[in-house]
Amino acid sequence: MKRLIIIVALLVVVLSACATNDANSNTISAVELTERENAILSTTSDYSFVFDFNVESEYEEVTVWIEKYELGKLVNDRMSSITSQVEEKGSIIFTSSKAVGSPKQSTFNIGISSNSSIGSSTRTNTDDLDAMSSVWGNIQGESNSVEGVLVLASICYSSDGHMSSLNPGFYKNVDDHMNKLEEYEVVYLLKAEFNK
Repeated sequence: MKRLIIIVALLVVVLSACATNDANSNTISAVELTERENAILSTTSDYSFVFDFNVESEYEEVTVWIEKYELGKLVNDRMSSITSQVEEKGSIIFTSSKAVGSPKQSTFNIGISSNSSIGSSTRTNTDDLDAMSSVWGNIQGESNSVEGVLVLASICYSSDGHMSSLNPGFYKNVDDHMNKLEEYEVVYLLKAEFNK
C-alpha cells in the first residue's frame, strides 16, 4: 500500500510538470497525456484521470472526493476525501486499480499537487464489480470553471454489456442529468470544490 502511495505521489509530481502555462484563471481541464505518461499510469492503474487547474490567489484550498451511487441513488457521499492547499496552478490525479491478490477489491487513489506540495488519499473498495462491464468519462474542454461543486470524472458499472459513458453534458449540468445514473448498477463520481 505504501508503494502505491509513493507511485501516485511521484506521478503527481511528474504530471504536474506537464501543466500548460497559458491556462485561463479559475479553470480546470482534463490533461491530454503523452504516450509515455499513459504507459506509466497504465502500469499502476486500470483507470486514470489527470486534471490541471489554474486559480487566482483568492482560492486557498481544494477538496476532492468520491461519491458512490447504486441505481441512481447516493449510497456513500464521501468514500474517500482529501483537502489540500492550492497556490495558483496544480494538478489532480485520480486512479483506480484492482487490489493485488484480491481481484474483487479495487483501490482508489486521489493525488493533489500545487506549488511543490503533494497530498494523496487511498481507499480500498470491497464492491464485487469483477463480473460487470464498465465505462468511464471525464470533463471535456480546456476552460471549465472552478466555481461550485464540480464532477470531474465517472466510472460506471453494469451487468448489461450494452451501455455508453455519460455524455459531456452531464459534467456541465449535473443536476439536470442525475437521472442518467439510474442506467447503471454502480457509479463512482469524482468531485471537487475549490474554496476561498
